[in-house]
Amino acid sequence: MFGVIPKLILNQGIEAAEEELKWWLDTFGEDFYLELNRHDIDEENHVNEVLLEFSKKYNIKIIAANDVFYIEKEDSTAHDILLCIKQGEFKSTPIGRGRGKRRGLKNDEYYFKSQNEMKNLFSDIPEAINNISEIIDKIEVYDLERKVVLPKYKVPSEFKDEEITNSQTEYLKKITYDGAKKKYKSINKNLKERIDFEIDTIKNTGYPGYFLIVQEITNKAKELGVSVGPGRGSAAGSVVAYCIGITDVDPIKYNLLFERFLNPERISMPDFDIDFCMNKRQKVIDHIISTYGQDKVSQIITYSTLSARQVIRDVGRVLDYSYGFVDYIAKMIPFSLGIKIDEALKINKELLREYKTKDDVKTIIDLAKKIEGLPRGVGTHAAGIVISPSDITDFMPIYSLEDKNELITQFDKDDIESIGLVKFDILGLTTLTIMDEATKLISKANKNFNIDNIPLDDKKVFELLKNKMTTGIFQLESLGMKKYMAQLQPDRFDDIVALVALYRPGPLGTNMVDDFIANKHGAEIRYEHPLLENILSETNGLILYQEQVMEIARSLGNYTLGDADLLRRAMGKKKQEEMENERSRFISGCRENNINESVSKSIFDKMEKFAGYGFNKSHSVAYAMLSYQTAYLKAYFPTEFFAAA
Repeated sequence: MFGVIPKLILNQGIEAAEEELKWWLDTFGEDFYLELNRHDIDEENHVNEVLLEFSKKYNIKIIAANDVFYIEKEDSTAHDILLCIKQGEFKSTPIGRGRGKRRGLKNDEYYFKSQNEMKNLFSDIPEAINNISEIIDKIEVYDLERKVVLPKYKVPSEFKDEEITNSQTEYLKKITYDGAKKKYKSINKNLKERIDFEIDTIKNTGYPGYFLIVQEITNKAKELGVSVGPGRGSAAGSVVAYCIGITDVDPIKYNLLFERFLNPERISMPDFDIDFCMNKRQKVIDHIISTYGQDKVSQIITYSTLSARQVIRDVGRVLDYSYGFVDYIAKMIPFSLGIKIDEALKINKELLREYKTKDDVKTIIDLAKKIEGLPRGVGTHAAGIVISPSDITDFMPIYSLEDKNELITQFDKDDIESIGLVKFDILGLTTLTIMDEATKLISKANKNFNIDNIPLDDKKVFELLKNKMTTGIFQLESLGMKKYMAQLQPDRFDDIVALVALYRPGPLGTNMVDDFIANKHGAEIRYEHPLLENILSETNGLILYQEQVMEIARSLGNYTLGDADLLRRAMGKKKQEEMENERSRFISGCRENNINESVSKSIFDKMEKFAGYGFNKSHSVAYAMLSYQTAYLKAYFPTEFFAAA
């Protein structure tokens, strides 16, 4: 009904429709078909009569089709409610055009009809069904998923090579060693081995271009006067990233593992999340657009969905129930992220009783369950942008938000990755803006001040933390964090790193924080094997970081770090069969190191228990750095710090 030719039949007449039809027939020849729908609507029946006449007159094949808006016939009401939610209308408003009417389907025939139902519906013109197989035979099968496609990064002419990966790898290697000389002053054997291993892994996984693109963005941002965070996520575990200016945390100093970021045993896309000054973030995006082209850079769409509470409120409003009644039902859904209505019915006995005894409650909930979880609206991803090698529209459709003059993808971040494009996270962080403003004020009187050169063992900073004076300090200003700061009495940077990792629901729920604090203040720490002391002493004997799980697997169980990362992932997902295989492997590796089986079993059990709570140390170190830096500003330059904040 909404095709070009049917609309002309209904609105302008048969002659106009016939002229249009001739163009389509001339253009597509034998690949042009006429589609008939039978949803028992008068206008549609008229369109079908005209199309059948055209079919005979021009010898065009016809196809039987059925618009599907929902699966089962009885889903018609739920679908109509969904349309009402979108339009902000009541279900009782009549369907039609003009004032006092709303959009909607005129009957319940838009469900997924079976093959037999379709054959019966078109029994008078069986060729309409038979011609479908002809179209199927013509369809070219292809897979939307593809390998990663990166935007083109131009290396200097002296590094040109027919194999683009080779030229990018050689250039990456050069700028890494140039950076290493500045950051480390001298390059010893261990550092060289680490750099070469990382470069080889990056080349073998096919991502040298990705590293080069990200370093260009971060270094250009600094050049433009945009503050860049020291790192985020597992990326801080890469020495290459540190040497080329993507991150600002030394992985060697803090024993951070590259395999946690890019695992040679399991190739998956590395992910650089980068924090920029909130106020100047747009400068970075503008630079990316000017570098790669307006048509190749896009913001990423997000879809909000009908959550349990929201969908009950929406359905109740559309059905014109009173606000108080609907609010009463909605508030019986427990506050729990991602909870479903069925789960709520199991948890809340009062809700279940209301559902079973009151028809109005049952009506609302049954309809709400049918549309729960469907998309409700669209927005823009807070940080993600995508850069494609050619126009974005070569890869996916784009979407237009009414109030924004910029490209936005129709695919969300997960679908973007599945079609091979790379998401770049350009995050705005208010803390960087505050630090930037404070540093500008400080430099008026102290031109030599550089926040990156401050000592990490300053007593005045730790006194500030011990006394709970952490309002305005990154990650450390909540009441809970202040309480633990006072109990912990931190006196080294590692304590801040640990507390950032500990202050999460998992560790808080298992008293890990209390154990950590008690152990720091003299509780006896018993290591089940001497090799564990070197790995766990920084966290007072506790397995706190994911990297520690990996180190234990390597040192005691003879795993490679790549395999140890796979073990960490398996433990996090708690897959039973996989875990039993890993348990046997770990015990066997420990046996080779003359470790008693009962000890190795006990250690594996502890690893398995804490792996679910384990935190990414690379992220914790990078964010603790920002915590320490803001604390330093507050301790030494309170006037400038508070003015900036």
